[in-house]
Amino acid sequence: MGDVTLLLNDVEQGDPNAAEKLLELVYDELRHLASAKMAQQAPGQTLQPTALVHEAWLRLVGAKNSTFRNSTHFFAAAAEAMRHILIDRARRKQTERHGGGFERVEIEEFELAAPSPDDELLAVHEVLDAFSVQYPVQAELVKLRYFVGMTNEEASQVLGISLSTLNNYWNFSRAWLFKEIRGK
Repeated sequence: MGDVTLLLNDVEQGDPNAAEKLLELVYDELRHLASAKMAQQAPGQTLQPTALVHEAWLRLVGAKNSTFRNSTHFFAAAAEAMRHILIDRARRKQTERHGGGFERVEIEEFELAAPSPDDELLAVHEVLDAFSVQYPVQAELVKLRYFVGMTNEEASQVLGISLSTLNNYWNFSRAWLFKEIRGK
């Protein structure tokens, strides 16, 4: 790790290439640190270790007056930067604007393809025709999920679309249908 200390000194001296060389040298260790930090987080965390590394890197190297005595001091500062990033994200999630006070419910836990009352089935069927005129792919998705009972993965294969696109279509379709059914 003597190379890290030398590159840290070069970064302090203003060498434009030193930061890039330093990142190449320490990236794997920073990624390992980030993975360890993320493993301590609650399930459902959307921040990925790679993003945590990049944000910490920007805080460390991008900060003015950042001086590090040696590689140990640098990695300790990196761990501290990652901790602060995670704390900032946790605080932001607690604010009302970002859903603080609300409990996260996974929609996939609910079986939407289960038998439903006849009037609900008929209501979905009635508005589905109007929906399919404007949004044919999304209507096909509703048919596959609601009437056939396919999972997201199965429906994405049948429709030939990515899972993230399917999720977007599914959320939009449910909202549109709900609005139309409630409007009647």
